[in-house]
Amino acid sequence: MAKKLISREENYSQWYNEIVIRADLAENSAVRGSMVIKPYGYAIWERMQAELDKMFKETGHENAYFPLFIPKSFFSKEAAHVAGFAKECAVVTHYRLKDDGKGGVMVDPDAKLEEELIVRPTSETIIWDTYRKWVKSWRDLPILVNQWANVVRWEMRTRLFLRTAEFLWQEGHTAHATKDEALVEARQMLDVYTTFAQNYMATPVLRGVKTENERFAGALETYCIEALMQDGKALQAGTSHFLGQNFAKAFDVKYLSKENKQEYVWATSWGVSTRLMGALIMTHSDDQGLVLPPKLAPFQVVIVPIYRKGEEMEMTIAKGKEIKAQLERVGIRVKLDDRDTQKPGFKFAEWELKGVPLRIAIGPRDIQNNTVEMARRDTLTKEFIPMEGLQDKVLNLMDEIQDSLYNRALKFREENTSEANTWDEFKDIIANKGGFVMAHWDGTSETENRIKDETKASIRSIPLDYDESEEGKCIFSGKPSKGRVVFAKAY
Repeated sequence: MAKKLISREENYSQWYNEIVIRADLAENSAVRGSMVIKPYGYAIWERMQAELDKMFKETGHENAYFPLFIPKSFFSKEAAHVAGFAKECAVVTHYRLKDDGKGGVMVDPDAKLEEELIVRPTSETIIWDTYRKWVKSWRDLPILVNQWANVVRWEMRTRLFLRTAEFLWQEGHTAHATKDEALVEARQMLDVYTTFAQNYMATPVLRGVKTENERFAGALETYCIEALMQDGKALQAGTSHFLGQNFAKAFDVKYLSKENKQEYVWATSWGVSTRLMGALIMTHSDDQGLVLPPKLAPFQVVIVPIYRKGEEMEMTIAKGKEIKAQLERVGIRVKLDDRDTQKPGFKFAEWELKGVPLRIAIGPRDIQNNTVEMARRDTLTKEFIPMEGLQDKVLNLMDEIQDSLYNRALKFREENTSEANTWDEFKDIIANKGGFVMAHWDGTSETENRIKDETKASIRSIPLDYDESEEGKCIFSGKPSKGRVVFAKAY
């Protein structure tokens, strides 16, 4: 294999980028700020998609698809929404190129669009224009729709998976007859994201609501889950928005109620993106490379036959195929690495870098002793175990590794969550320790902005149990505070 990765302690940003590139997850494309997701990286995203899609459908949602292009006039209908996305919008002005007479091409000035189109940064506007046609009566509600799509936000500073000009995501958009139904929906989807992050990504998250400054553009409330990365920075791992009637009023989406009255519908939207890939990498990986939780790993087990000559090659590969078939029968995703172009040591290092949870090595002596060598990626430990009962052992290890990764991440978060009671204490923790800081805030945007300007730390969320927490004084202004909120530097 190539030289070792740079360590997390030496340069966390470079360490992250090296894992993404060398583990074959993604690479930069020819388009500034955009990425190519490679097959191994896309296989992880497909695992995420499959589990989330199942959870969405279990909660009554259906998938649909809406246009990539949105008329510019749609954005002017909801003022807060357009203000939130205006600086990131890519705009289509013409629909044709022509020969420039110099061996190249130019935009055809005669092909100017009558109305410019926005490449979707999010789909609320085009979807609510559509819902206006779908909704007439209370019988048409609720609408529970999700779409898997790409969006474009013209980011200036980009990083693979974490922030790119184009990224993949899902966005749910629902319409309801009452405010209470919409609020239940928004909280339900927060629960779905929490379950996915913790049970599948093995990533502990804090649940809360965003401040007014941090809300989604056009939302009345934004619920969120926040995860803590190994460099002490927070990462927003999912959001669910209560939109009230803002978009219904902007696009005139009304229904005839059971009482025979015209009413505006109530709305939610919610989404996660390929940013989750970044969260997965930064939550679990180490200086040897990627570490994947078994539930999301494209291959849960890799089998590496070890041999020196032709007869040994045939024997060990045959046994490897036999073990692969046994494990696949109990639902384990298995890769048999029978390449004869690389030595076992190279393969060991490659699959370690790619984060496969469990490696099984088998050589002639193992066959003779009816054992295999098993290596765990999470602990980097090895043991020899009998081939008899191998399926049960591997199945149990999948659960054990999944739980181990979650508990390790939870322990890290607990060790890196602090309370600050004074402004000096807060600044010291943010500057020298990082992590989540629980501190009192007076509830004003002015104080929130001042704290962010001076420390680069933002309020990641107001805990859902905020009203039940202790009262105190704001660390910055000294004014009364109802409870502690979660501060951190963030991606």
